[in-house]
Amino acid sequence: MTFETRATRPIEGQKPGTSGLRKKTAVFSEPDYLENYVQAIFDVIEPAGKTYVLGGDGRFFNDKAIQTILRMGAANGVARMIVGREGILSTPAASHLIRMNETDGGLILSASHNPGGLEGDFGLKYNIANGGPAPEAITDAIHARTEVIGEYHIAKDTAPDLSTVGQYALGDMRIDIVDPVADYADLMETLIDFDAIRGLFSRGFTLRFDAMHAVTGPYATEILEKRLGARDGSVVNGLPSPDFGGGHPDPNPVWAKPLVDHLMSDDAPDFGAASDGDGDRNMILGRGIYVTPSDSLAVIAANAHLAPGYADGIKGIARSMPTSGAADRVAEALGIEAHQTPTGWKFFSTLLDAGRATICGEESAGTGSDHVREKDGLWAVLMWLNILAVRGQSVKDIMDEHWARYGRTYYSRHDYEEIDAEIANALIGDLKGKLATLPGHDANGLTVTEAEDFDYTDPVDGSTAKSQGVILHFEGGGRAVLRLSGTGTAGATIRLYLERHEDPSGDLVQDPQDALADVARAADAIADIRKRTGRDAPDVIT
Repeated sequence: MTFETRATRPIEGQKPGTSGLRKKTAVFSEPDYLENYVQAIFDVIEPAGKTYVLGGDGRFFNDKAIQTILRMGAANGVARMIVGREGILSTPAASHLIRMNETDGGLILSASHNPGGLEGDFGLKYNIANGGPAPEAITDAIHARTEVIGEYHIAKDTAPDLSTVGQYALGDMRIDIVDPVADYADLMETLIDFDAIRGLFSRGFTLRFDAMHAVTGPYATEILEKRLGARDGSVVNGLPSPDFGGGHPDPNPVWAKPLVDHLMSDDAPDFGAASDGDGDRNMILGRGIYVTPSDSLAVIAANAHLAPGYADGIKGIARSMPTSGAADRVAEALGIEAHQTPTGWKFFSTLLDAGRATICGEESAGTGSDHVREKDGLWAVLMWLNILAVRGQSVKDIMDEHWARYGRTYYSRHDYEEIDAEIANALIGDLKGKLATLPGHDANGLTVTEAEDFDYTDPVDGSTAKSQGVILHFEGGGRAVLRLSGTGTAGATIRLYLERHEDPSGDLVQDPQDALADVARAADAIADIRKRTGRDAPDVIT
């Protein structure tokens, strides 16, 4: 085995966001770009003699990047790499492998729900030994290292072919190629009542799961069709594609519109669901009804005891700050803790590790539990099937009963995408500058009661995260949140989150956009979004 040290120089802009480093695929595949970032990770985590999990969502450049990382791992003294066959692992499956094998962490290649292909996006993040994304102290250190890096180490030899499960070697580094689906599917059987769901399907229950040509296809086919008995063909778009079939693998009503249309049609199945590029997000639908991610989190938490893995109850619920407060009302009814954190799954990890939360969720279609340290799209789908099987009701009936007990929190997200970064930063900066003057201010008929720039102190380890988004509270219970997204790769995305709670005795059957229209107008009046961005309307409404 021959190693070489290659001279390099810092490349500007290698600062990881909420889910690792994401850039256009063309950028990531430039000479030394991937190598610099991987070496910066290795320089920070000191990998000699350690074991890591490695895999990705199969998007364009995934295979080449994994070959490079294996060669660099061997040159940096890694003892063992556990790799999904063909370099494929869903993000929750990678987290499970890290935990199950008690490894020192993992490298996950994905840009999640972003488009793939040569013209699309690529990403890489480092997860720590608990299976969750690295905390900011580590990602900050990695970024700092990218700014001074001068060399990287790589093996000259070619990494082994990854198509066959087995044990291989690259120099002194052992490579274990594993089935990317089996261990994850086995884990689900310990958490979910598979017998109850089999019974549901045996009674003629129908579903459509749209894998969106992404990584979850093989997982969903194995679990839903082979292990649980859903009809053949229930999983659609199940073959993973490097460019996700030319689509946008984001499970929401905009990018998964064919699924939504089908569930709203006369021949709709009983249940519909979708997952994203790397398998960590989900969308839930019933015949004639779409369930918002915020409501889905609340329903799963309220009914978690129906699944064997949570039969003894849950210890707490955690949600990201932009997510609606629907789950807080469930936590109050259950007498358990409710936590509000910044956006980013890494902020849930300390709560999960400390046993202060069991179920977590984000409004961006991420839901999960303490079985891994990532959001888990297919787990959420299975939890819903478990709930449906045990309760013997439709999705609509379950939602109606939930709202009748807890009230309905109307919720929507408006995205203004690819805004000039200077304009977006100035808009948010100016808004923050006038927060102190807003309480008592009338905004298009709504009075501001409170305005804050959300700061967070972790209740477990005391770490802090400052300036995580602006929250505007209005008289009557409305709330608007404005923040810049950290998941895009072009320009800036301004996200406006809207919510308003309706008590159980109120009107629970409004169109969400109608119910939130006054909150949207008030937020625009305060931040002047449309005028400053030049957009007449959001690019995406979910």
